[in-house]
Amino acid sequence: MGEAPIREDGTVTRSAEYVGSFPVDDCCLDDQIEQLHIQLKSLKACKRRRTVSLKFSIKGVKMYNEDETTLLMAHALRRVSLSTARPSDAQFAFVSHNPGSPDVQLYCHLFKARHARAAQFLNLLLCRCFQLSYLEKHPEEAQEESVGSLPRRNPSLLNHGFPLSVSALVSFRRAPFRGLFPGAKTTSKSSDDQRSSQEDVFAPSPSLVRKKAIRNKILRSGAYRSFTFTPLKQRNVQNRLNSPQGKEQANMPAKRARAPSLAETEEALAQAVWCWTGIGTDCSSSLLAEDVLGSYLLCPHPKKPNHGSLIIRFPSGLVTHLIESTRKGKFLLEKCKSEFDSIAALIEHYTESEDGLACLLSCARVNHCYEWEENACKPKAAGLRKSLRRNNPKTTQKRQWI
Repeated sequence: MGEAPIREDGTVTRSAEYVGSFPVDDCCLDDQIEQLHIQLKSLKACKRRRTVSLKFSIKGVKMYNEDETTLLMAHALRRVSLSTARPSDAQFAFVSHNPGSPDVQLYCHLFKARHARAAQFLNLLLCRCFQLSYLEKHPEEAQEESVGSLPRRNPSLLNHGFPLSVSALVSFRRAPFRGLFPGAKTTSKSSDDQRSSQEDVFAPSPSLVRKKAIRNKILRSGAYRSFTFTPLKQRNVQNRLNSPQGKEQANMPAKRARAPSLAETEEALAQAVWCWTGIGTDCSSSLLAEDVLGSYLLCPHPKKPNHGSLIIRFPSGLVTHLIESTRKGKFLLEKCKSEFDSIAALIEHYTESEDGLACLLSCARVNHCYEWEENACKPKAAGLRKSLRRNNPKTTQKRQWI
């Protein structure tokens, strides 16, 4: 999927085919999800569809016609109750109140994506909107490492980063990346090494980069092609890095230099949703208990901080599964035999097969800032938040364990 286009106002636009909407029964969450997926399955062969453009932001979801000239539908995020997807049929859907309709009636809006990964991406975007909206309304629940003295950026779906791609026949060092996709290996580097890496990537000209790469034995042989940067962009970035403010920010710890937001790539976006990035672990666990059956949280193990764990909401409640790693670098859940090359492959497997778990993992997520009434009063929302935190008054930091 790569990256999603982003506008200056923090809105991400994706295309899909709108199938239509249908009413959703007012029942308990688990029954509602089950009925919802039965209905989605029955509509997988529906050929009456319309190509539309979806715009996601932490304020809501808007649907335009294909050329984005006519607004067809708009939903405030606080009126969207949940998001889900069925990647096997390339379906994405969300449940919300229709503007102007009675508050008691919910509707499911169904979309057909181009392929399975596109449907997953749409669902991840909306799920991350839910999390960013919660962080915006409850900043006291933010994990400590995401709070710093640096100027905060307005929450946006995608960071205005500088993605680089080197089209070469050999391996080349990439730009430093602050978030790792679950399953990726980490290497310990000093701050000097990180600065050296930045200088290698943002050299003023491709020819100097090539010479420096060969001299440092980074580029061994083969063809080398330039960055996707234009000379103007390269010069602007180089000036920014050489400025005193840029150098101070480069020396700051990574955990203080970046506010929680949706990431640049599909992989980093998935990690942010799975790890509830930006929200304290205790608060995330409390919210998970109120989420859909099969929802999960990827976080460090409470008793083994150097190991990962998967906290899953089963019918019996929250259950923590240790993620073990083998000598060959494989991953597996404790008491399970299936091994995987990455955490992402592990999660994908248990989304499709129970394989010893009490239920399938679910990609659906609830909007914890959802408001049933159009003009919901703030004291009610505050009371709900306090009830969610009654057993977890403090939040803890999340640590990198992958």
